[in-house]
Amino acid sequence: MLRYAAGRLVSALPVLLLVSLMSFAIVWIVPGDVASEMAGPTATAEELAQLRDRLGLNKPWPDQLLGWYSALAVGDLGQSILLRQGVGAAILERLPVTLSLTFLALAIALVLGTALGVLAAVRAGQGADRLAMGAALIGFSLPDFWLGLVLMYVLAVQLAWLPTGGFVPFSQDPLGWLRFMVLPAGTLALSQMGLFARMTRAAMLEVLCQDYVRTARAKGMPGWVVIGKHAFRNALIPVVTVAGIASGVLLGGAVVIEQVFSLPGVGRLIIGAIQRRDYPVIQGGLLLTATIFVLVNLAVDLLYAWLDPRIRHGRG
Repeated sequence: MLRYAAGRLVSALPVLLLVSLMSFAIVWIVPGDVASEMAGPTATAEELAQLRDRLGLNKPWPDQLLGWYSALAVGDLGQSILLRQGVGAAILERLPVTLSLTFLALAIALVLGTALGVLAAVRAGQGADRLAMGAALIGFSLPDFWLGLVLMYVLAVQLAWLPTGGFVPFSQDPLGWLRFMVLPAGTLALSQMGLFARMTRAAMLEVLCQDYVRTARAKGMPGWVVIGKHAFRNALIPVVTVAGIASGVLLGGAVVIEQVFSLPGVGRLIIGAIQRRDYPVIQGGLLLTATIFVLVNLAVDLLYAWLDPRIRHGRG
């Protein structure tokens, strides 16, 4: 298992290298003069010169690239022009909000979507199957931002069950954190819940037709034992793979949801940086988000190998 994990980690390094190059290239892709864009139209020539010197834009691009990787090697993501603080510190302050939103949404989508998928598979062709798959299709089709506004209007404004926005740290008030996060996380989870439901249904239908499942039923085992012990674990393997993809989708969707519900997360920080042309924050946010996505997929690969030993032994 350790050898397999090491191999997967090595294979992830080229992806991280490519992402770091893309993050560095942002200042070259932007049309016009980056310093002028960041400083604004009222900046003097002296201020522009100081900003170019601070960003290293006066150096040849190989020197800039070397400086970029030298800074990354010691964990330095640069300085935010507008926030007047380190990019790494600014991101770390907001990272718990984004991660808690993403993983709560993933947990909701995984639990509810898997339950719907199992129900649909067990009742294949019946009303429960059609109802579950219809709900999954609707959830998968609705845009996050529109659904968030609708749910906010109904549950927060009209019924006053939940707050319209804001955030309380989990360490400070766990119930308050859940009260603020359940609506945005539920909104974010609905689209991926449909994906999990459809994937679980397809995997369960395939597993339920296998000989060992029919043998377990022929031995007189209770239906819940056959489904839970013999069928469900094997059906989880493709679902785990989808979970890795879904985590990246949810992490990207968190950017929009944080804006809708006024959550002080990394997504809102990046959008603000784009609007105000704070390129060091954009670079750092892109690099960190992509790194988290790669690490989550690495964890999913390891879990996949644990569920199916053939994968880590090269027979899958």
